[in-house]
Parts: sequence; structure tokens; C-alpha cells
Amino acid sequence: MTSSLQERAEALRRTLRHHSYRYYVLDDPEVSDAEYDRLLRELEALEAAHPELSDPSSPTRQVGAPPSEAFRPYVHRIPMLSLQNAMTPDEFVAFDERLHRALGTDWAERSIRYVCEPKIDGLAMELVYEHGRLVTAATRGDGTTGEDVTDNVRTIRAIPLLLEGTDAFPVPPLVEVRGEVYYPLGAFQAMNREREALGEPTFKNPRNAASGSLRQLDSRITATRPLRFLAYALGAMDGPPFATQSRALEALRAWRFPVFDGIACVEGTAAAIAYWQDMLARRHALAMEIDGCVVKVDDRALQEELGEVARSPRWAIAMKFPPEQQVTRVRDILITVGRTGALTPSADLEPVLVGGVTVSRATLHNEDEIRRKDLRIGDWVLIQRAGDVIPEIVSVLVDRREGTERAFVMPLACPECGAPATKADGEAVLRCSNQTSCPAQLKERIRHWASRTACDVDGLGEKLVDQLVEGGLVRTIADLYRLEVPTLAALDRLGEKSATNLRRAIDVSRHRPLARLLFGLGIRHVGEHVAEVLANEFRSLERLQAATLEELQATHAIGPRVAASVRSTFDDPGVVALLADLQSAGVVFEALSAAPVVTAEEHDLAGQTWVFTGTLETLTRPEAEARVKARGAKTAGSVSKQTTVLVAGPGAGSKLDKATALGVTVIDEAEFVRRMA
Repeated sequence: MTSSLQERAEALRRTLRHHSYRYYVLDDPEVSDAEYDRLLRELEALEAAHPELSDPSSPTRQVGAPPSEAFRPYVHRIPMLSLQNAMTPDEFVAFDERLHRALGTDWAERSIRYVCEPKIDGLAMELVYEHGRLVTAATRGDGTTGEDVTDNVRTIRAIPLLLEGTDAFPVPPLVEVRGEVYYPLGAFQAMNREREALGEPTFKNPRNAASGSLRQLDSRITATRPLRFLAYALGAMDGPPFATQSRALEALRAWRFPVFDGIACVEGTAAAIAYWQDMLARRHALAMEIDGCVVKVDDRALQEELGEVARSPRWAIAMKFPPEQQVTRVRDILITVGRTGALTPSADLEPVLVGGVTVSRATLHNEDEIRRKDLRIGDWVLIQRAGDVIPEIVSVLVDRREGTERAFVMPLACPECGAPATKADGEAVLRCSNQTSCPAQLKERIRHWASRTACDVDGLGEKLVDQLVEGGLVRTIADLYRLEVPTLAALDRLGEKSATNLRRAIDVSRHRPLARLLFGLGIRHVGEHVAEVLANEFRSLERLQAATLEELQATHAIGPRVAASVRSTFDDPGVVALLADLQSAGVVFEALSAAPVVTAEEHDLAGQTWVFTGTLETLTRPEAEARVKARGAKTAGSVSKQTTVLVAGPGAGSKLDKATALGVTVIDEAEFVRRMA
């Protein structure tokens, strides 16, 4: 290979990166599409003829890679926290007042400087760069663990594969860039028109389209979707962090990331509310869907001082827009049956566009809700999307009644199986009394069991579940584990390859953590968190099944209602039979190793406050915090005079500086593990 070929390849890459930046980030192209394509084809031909010239950061890598089998989990170095919401300007003022109280008397008469930006309704993404090269792209997931979607994200041309620093902003050896992947509104509407013309199902909203595009196992499909990206924050970074959020945004722009042009730094609540009002007025003129504004404290030192609460930073808040409302008519009231047998009414509406989404159904919750609103079939109603997501009826327009409207009466029998519908004392919900063979309940129980946060049976979609139940192939959840590939391959639109993949996914789901299996059983009032609490407390299915009502109620975070639900579930002969059937089908309810017994005398950290900062390499942050809490200590998100110990990992920033200044004991992860042994 001659040096001239190497030089030509590098020159083409630099030129193509420059033109991609001009087109996708600045929206100011300097060359025609034909000229860009000509340069790209030349580079593709050069790399094909000389494989030694290949570069993972080449623009030619943005057309997609061969299909992958699945997405790998990715643990974020720093959790991607969710935000508190302010639904009105008054709630934002209350947020500002909380910050002033937390910061103390020094800030009593001072305004806080905020960075204001639109809240894009897309998919949160973290991009990890090592020595300037994109090495990983991961979704937010649950905040701690996301999905590695690197191949798909590489196809988004607004995202640089190689960072080029400046004198003012050199690229760190490691930097995590956070932002939002979104589907432009114009492209979204055009795509839905095309899909509708082809008889294909349309996407409900741009966020779903973006999520669906990024979760394609074949990144070549993702490459055909016009996804865009806007950067808004930094995660972990080698070297000292930027002193302000606005300075971090300057760095992102210098590294050639697209950043929203209308981000503003303002002083105090009045200016922040004015920004929110301006964005509310402009929202429909923007190229992306937004559902509010994000307001962050600009000063990083103040961010560190304010810390976190639960899974949200104290120093940032989402100022949501009021839900958009429209008028439409109720064509009918329909009943659906859920996995617990609940009969839930919903309004069948004349389709209407609300906030960019066509709405034709709105939940009515229960019979009492229908009576409270005096809703009748044929009524004109005012609807909105609660939180800009879930359609709901705000009110009935009684003055538009014509006398033809009909009152609705809840059925006395399940519309799916005909069994009597009953209502427990103190409940507003009617339930199908047929807990064992109602097909609607079975379908919903299977979907819940197979959901990603339960047993995660990839490929077991809604229509496939319908076929399995309606065809009599699955009569209990345990029957899933007896399905064979030929049986699956004979189902509509499945085929041999898909059937093999589904069978493999079913087999993998036989071994899941105890908490996820408990959640998958669909016990009333037992969500993901409660399932985790029960698994950690009782350590095995057998111990949980044998637990008395008193033992359950004595468990932290388990109240009388949850305890009664758990006890009645495991007393149900049908559930007992199902558990035995699952185990005979090879499903393993894995027991946790015995938890260390900690007596009151062994609460050696009682009264102490521990803080964690930087990256932990052998433990997750929640695992580390759980260890000190088990020994009586509290944890906090920021360092103060009350802090007993700071555990500092790589990337520790101002918390370490503050701890040193206050004389707080600082230890590393190795010392922490030794102390916890």
C-alpha cells in the first residue's frame, strides 16, 4: 500500500466528515447530494480494494452492519437519572424555593442561574468515546443498565464517529456524551403516509418510531431511517469537569455535536418561566416533538452541593407543557379484560389529532368514573393526553346533547368467557370470576410473564400470544416451555428461523433472577420494586410460599394490603399448581445465597452518612449503598459536614475536593470492599 492511497483515504474521510457536519448539524450544506455520494463511493471503493485502509470511524461505516442476535446490556458508569416534573409555573417556583432553602442563607437574596432547553420527546442515549473514537452507544434503560445499540447509532450521520478537539476544548481520553435521538416530525409524517399507502401499520408517535428504529437487530434498516440527535450533557469524563453546564455545552459544540440552538442561560424563576412560555408558543414550529422544557442549575459546584434525591437530581427539573385538548364524540364504550380479571371500560372515540397523535380510544378506569363524569354513548367530550401520553376524557360537553345519547351499564358477566363478574368489598373494579380458564386473562398473563422486565421472552408478541391461546396450544404459562419448533413454525407469519429464535428465547427465560420471576407471576400490588424486596428478604420461592401474613407484614416496604395479596396468591390452589407445573417444565426459581445476618449490635455504621463518587469497578452504586445501609448507615448524594466517609472511584470530581477541604475520611473502592467484608 502506497502512502498516497492512505493519504487519499484520510482526505476523503476528513472531507466527508466536514460535509456531514455542515449538512446534518449546521443544516448548511456546501456541496450537492450527488457530490457527497460521489466522494462516499470513492472511499467505499478504496476501502474495499485495500482492506488494510479500513477504519471503524470511517463515514462508510454509517450504512449499517450485518444483523445481530440481540442487544447486550451496558452498565452506565454514572447513572442516567430521571427528572422531577413541574406541571405548572407555580410548581417551578416551589422547586426554586426548595433549592434556596437547601443552599442556605448565603443564597437567600440571590437568583440562581439556570440553563433552559427544550425537553425532546425522543430516546435518551449515551455515547462513549475513547481517545476520540465512538466505542459504545447505549440506551438509558432503567438508568443503571441500558442496551448496547452501537451498530445502530453509528448509522445516525449527525453523530460524529471521531471527535476533533480545539485548543480551548481538547478531547479527553474518555468522555461520555448524553443526548436524545429523535425522529424529525416531517419525516415521521411522510413515513406514516407511505406505510398507510402500503397497508402497513403506522407508528403512533415520533418517539415510538425512534425507539423502534434503534431496536432493529439489522442496523442496515436503522440506516434507512432519518434519525437525528441532539447532545445536552456530559457523563463520565477523564480530567476535571467543566465548571458550568453552559461550558459543557460549548465543549459539545466545539466537538461538532448538534446542540439545540435555542438553549438559554437565565437568572431566576421569572426568566426561566418566560423561556418555558416561549417554547410552549413555538412547539409546533419546531422540527422535533417536545413536551416541555428542562431547567438545570448552571453551576456544577452548586449541582454537587444540592446532590440527588431518590433517582433524580435535586438541581434539575422538567417543566412540562399543559396537555393539549380536543373535542370529539364517544361512539361506544368497550370492555377489556386484564390479567387480574379486571373489567376495564374504555371510550371508542371518533379519531381526532391531539398533540400530533391520532387518538381513537381513551381509558375510563371503572364504572364509578363513568358515573362521576355522567358519560353516555354518543356524548361530545373534551379529551387530552395526560402527560402528553395517555388519552383521557376531561369532561362531557353536556350542552351539546341531542337526546339520542345512551347510558352505559357495566356487564354482569365477563365479555370474553361469560363467567360472572364480581366486585370485592371496598373495590371499584369488577373482575371476571374465572381465574383459571378465561382466555383474555391468560393472554394478558402470558404477555406480562414474557415482558422485558419480567422473564423477557424476546419475540413473543401480542398477535403471537393470541394465536397460541386461541389455537389451544397454550393453556397455562407453563405450556410455553413445552412448545416445539415445528409447532411454532406452523403459526401464521412465523417460519422456521423465527420459530427457532423464539424457542431459544423461551429456553433462555427458564433461568431468571427470583425477583423477575415473582414479578412475572403478576401478583396484585407486586411491582418490580416489591418483587425485589420480597426476593431479598425471603431468598427462595419456598421460604416466600411458607411465609405467614405476620412475617410478610414485618418486611420493610410491605404493607397489609400487599402482604394479604401475596399470602392469598400462594394459598390459591391454581397458583400452587402453576408453580409446580412451571418447575416440572424446567423453569428454575433460583434461590439467592443466604443474606448475612446483621443483629442490632452489628449495626456498626449506625448514625454515619456515606457518599459515593466517581466510577465503581466491582460494584454498582446501588449495590454499594445497600451494603452500608444494611449496617445502619445512611447514604447521601452530596458531601457536607455531616458526611462520615466518601468512597471515591476514578473520575471523582468536586465531591472529592469538598471532602478533602472538610476533613472527611476518603477511601477507595478496594478499601470499601475490605471494610464491608
